[in-house]
Amino acid sequence: MLTGLKRNRREILTAALFLLPGFLLFFLFLVGPMGYSFRISFYDWKIVNPAKSQWEGLANYREALANPIFRRAVLNTLAYALVTVPSQIFIGLSVAILLNQAIRGRALFRVIYYLPVITSWVIVSLLFEYMFSGQAGLVNYILRDVLHVISKNIFWLADPILAFVPIHLLGIWKGVGWTAIICLAGLQSIPGTMLEAAEVDGAGVIARFFHITLPLLRPTLTFLLVVLTIGALNVYISGLLITNGGDPLDLTHFILTLMYEATFSRLDFGSGSAISYLLTIFVFMISVVQLRMLRRKVEV
Repeated sequence: MLTGLKRNRREILTAALFLLPGFLLFFLFLVGPMGYSFRISFYDWKIVNPAKSQWEGLANYREALANPIFRRAVLNTLAYALVTVPSQIFIGLSVAILLNQAIRGRALFRVIYYLPVITSWVIVSLLFEYMFSGQAGLVNYILRDVLHVISKNIFWLADPILAFVPIHLLGIWKGVGWTAIICLAGLQSIPGTMLEAAEVDGAGVIARFFHITLPLLRPTLTFLLVVLTIGALNVYISGLLITNGGDPLDLTHFILTLMYEATFSRLDFGSGSAISYLLTIFVFMISVVQLRMLRRKVEV
């Protein structure tokens, strides 16, 4: 008994020694800065001389919630999530179903669909900005000179509504490949015997999809819903580059672009930190609701 206890202690100590560097890095570079940022959110923070920073309590949070630009940024961020997340799941699942078939060049198509995922956000954001340029953009050229749908150029990025078209399309295009790979893994985990048995019983393709494939894919789709929603609520680079972080008239801000402007353009670090923690609370609440959905049992 004593020998077993000593062995267990030795194993625990060995594991702790291996885990210690990771925990130190985690607390040093993640938990520590988060705690410091949380402290800043309660101050009128003076970056040059932090000792002179004035305590303001919840004033930064109240100011952010009362700011109409912040409320507009919240709506823009929610709209981005509501458009891009279902679109990525629907298109990604459709692509996964096609790639799960026995077709020639299947591996090549998987690589092609995944290429957008590994491209630089900065590069493709600038590319979409050029494509939707109101003067010499590719989209206007195709609509006006090729398809003859419009008679004059559309100034996409000058309109507070149309400016979201390239941002949403970029978000969908960028995430479809990753979503398709996850869905493909879920499809390949479904026992083929179940589908064959349903086919023998007379179930058609549509019936097999809705009564077997889709229910068994629910954990995968719920996982995608949670992860893609968190990613969509953190949209930043495309908004910052395509609309210059809010143009025109601060109407195209997302929560993170507004946080960036408050922190690094106006040097209001207290307000920027408060906005970041409001987003954190928001993401946490949505994630909890979605994760509760994940606990439901699958019934076929």
